[in-house]
Amino acid sequence: MLAFHTAARWVVFTIFCASLLVSLASWLVRTRRVSPFGALARGLRSLSDPVLHPIERRVVRAGGNPTNAGWWLVIGVAVAGVVLLSLLDWVFGIVLQLAAAAGGGPRAVLRLGVVVAYNVLFIALLVRVLGSWFGAFRYSRWMRPAYALTDWLVEPLRRVLPPMGMFDLSPLAAWFVLWALEQVLLSVI
Repeated sequence: MLAFHTAARWVVFTIFCASLLVSLASWLVRTRRVSPFGALARGLRSLSDPVLHPIERRVVRAGGNPTNAGWWLVIGVAVAGVVLLSLLDWVFGIVLQLAAAAGGGPRAVLRLGVVVAYNVLFIALLVRVLGSWFGAFRYSRWMRPAYALTDWLVEPLRRVLPPMGMFDLSPLAAWFVLWALEQVLLSVI
């Protein structure tokens, strides 16, 4: 597993370096550091244009300057690489936890189930709160799962807790109730 993780890091790093080279090639020709009419410029454009044209179209549609497409490529590849490596770390962690729980017997599997359920509900609460800050509410396609997972706990607390002006403390109270429930279940198991 470690070899796969190391190989994934090298692949992401290689793709990042390639995006930097494509961006640099485009920049050299656009800023006329390399004569745009020479053979070198044609070669650089033939390498960079197929990669950058779709990004340039999106940047122009969004109202931006197409000369910044190279930077968008580099930033996009960096963010995608970090997300991919984080997801791989998460998957490997889950696999290791499952292997440890399977070796520990039914009690360890049950404890892992409680911890995973708590983590899923906590993430759903976090998504619900952060989404409300950015204007994505209950009927947004991306927010429906978070509301479906947490309404059973947040809505009764919202009816019980007094209003605090513009602040809604029910998700915080729901997180505290979830944490207490997790601790009780883990101590019983």
